Amino acid sequence: MASFMWNICLGVLFLAYAAKAAAPRRPVNVPFYRNYVPTWAFDHIKYFNGGNDIQLSLDKYTGTGFQSKGSYLFGHFSMQIKMVPGDSAGTVTAFYLSSQNSEHDEIDFEFLGNRTGQPYIVQTNVFTGGKGNKEQRIFLWFDPTKDFHSYSVLWNMYQIVFFVDDVPIRVFKNSKDLGVRFPFNQPMKIYSSLWNADDWATRGGLEKTDWSKAPFVAAYRGFHVDGCEESVNARFCKTQGQRWWDQKEFQDLDSFQYRRLSWVRQKYTIYNYCTDKVRYPTVPPECTRDRDV
Repeated sequence: MASFMWNICLGVLFLAYAAKAAAPRRPVNVPFYRNYVPTWAFDHIKYFNGGNDIQLSLDKYTGTGFQSKGSYLFGHFSMQIKMVPGDSAGTVTAFYLSSQNSEHDEIDFEFLGNRTGQPYIVQTNVFTGGKGNKEQRIFLWFDPTKDFHSYSVLWNMYQIVFFVDDVPIRVFKNSKDLGVRFPFNQPMKIYSSLWNADDWATRGGLEKTDWSKAPFVAAYRGFHVDGCEESVNARFCKTQGQRWWDQKEFQDLDSFQYRRLSWVRQKYTIYNYCTDKVRYPTVPPECTRDRDV
C-alpha cells in the first residue's frame, strides 16, 4: 500500500512538472475561411460543420491544396489533421510555411503514406536561403489515420520547434553565429496540400500509388494561426520582442521537453541528416547545437 501511494505521489509530481513546461499556447479551434483560402482544384476540397472541418481529396487526375491569406514573421501555427487511411502509399500530405522568392525560407511537415498496415513516416525539413537538405524522419507512436492530432510549428528568433500534439519532435536552433542562415527576415505564408509523389515518397519510389483505392482523403480542422502578420516585402516584425513567443521561456526547450525530444529520437527517429556521415562527413555546424548529436 505504501509503495502504491508513493507511485501515485510521483505521478502527481510528474504531471505538475509537465504543466510548468513552456509549451506553446493552446491552439484556438477556428474555421478554415478565417485564415485560409483554397489555391488549386477547388472541387477537391469539401467543407463540413460550417467550414470548421474540411477534407482534401486526391485522385488520378489531381490533388489539391490551400494557403493562408496572410504572411507571417514568427509565431505559432497549428493544424489538426487525420491522415489518409488504408493503402496510402505514394501520397504526401504536406503542412508547411514558405516565403515567396527564389532564395526562399521554408519550414516543412510532410506526411508520407504507406502500404496498408505499415506506419506513416513524418519528414521535417528547414530551407534557408533556398537550400534545404536538412531532413529528419520519424515514425509516429500512434496511428494518424484513426483520429485528429495536432501538428504545430513554433518559430521565433531563437529556434524553430516542430510539435506533434505537445511533443517536440525536432528543434532547429538559430546558429547565425556559426555561419548558418536562419529564417528571420522573409515573411512566410502557410500551405497545405495532398498530392501524388510516388516517384519518391514510399520506399524511395518503389511503392507506387494504387489508384484503385482513390480517392484518397485527408481531413482537417483547427486552423490555428497566431503570428506576426506582415506584407510579403517586410523585413522585420513591428512587434518583435513583445509577443508571447518572443519571451524567455520560448527561447529554448525546458528539461522536460528535452526529455520528450530524446524519447522521440531514441525510439522513433529513422533518419537524421545530422548523423548521416555519407552525406555530411563533417557534422553541419547547426547540428553541434543539438544535444543528442
